[in-house]
Amino acid sequence: MPQDIVLPDDSTRPEPPVLDDLTDAERQPGRHLVMIHDHQRHNMKVLRDLIAAAHAGSLSSAELSEATETLPLLNNYRRFGALCGQHCQIVHTHHSIEDSYLFPELSEKAQAFRRVVTRLMEEHEIVHALLLKLVDELNTLIESPSRAAFEAAATSYERLETLLLSHFSYEERAIGPALGRFGIGV
Repeated sequence: MPQDIVLPDDSTRPEPPVLDDLTDAERQPGRHLVMIHDHQRHNMKVLRDLIAAAHAGSLSSAELSEATETLPLLNNYRRFGALCGQHCQIVHTHHSIEDSYLFPELSEKAQAFRRVVTRLMEEHEIVHALLLKLVDELNTLIESPSRAAFEAAATSYERLETLLLSHFSYEERAIGPALGRFGIGV
């Protein structure tokens, strides 16, 4: 895996066809997609805050345990690596569902969205590469805790978060309306 994974240029994303006059029912699958992404955005914010606190040295192990104890999805996870590992698994599962179900279905029903779907799948590959890199760095951090190992993992997480936030927004705008128009459930 290359050490320097290049993040995609947002300005090169294909524009989706415009779908006007959607009914409320047709908007619902797009809203559901936003809800799923919002859950992931919340997890990223929690992780970002915990990483910042750990980086600043203002969070003890006990405080980290207490902070993560209240996370609904991550209830039993107490350490930074486990939190990121769980988040990585959620993102991977979410993208696997999109790649194997949503995107092929949309491409089949609405050929005008094929370029958008292709781009989203390409971005999933980059997300996957970033996830693998982060997991490697977290394993290094666990095996040999050091400031440099922490910095490397934190930097990789930051890059992953940057891409995911941009990707989620694009995906919601680009395919959210189409999911309802073409009857593709989320």
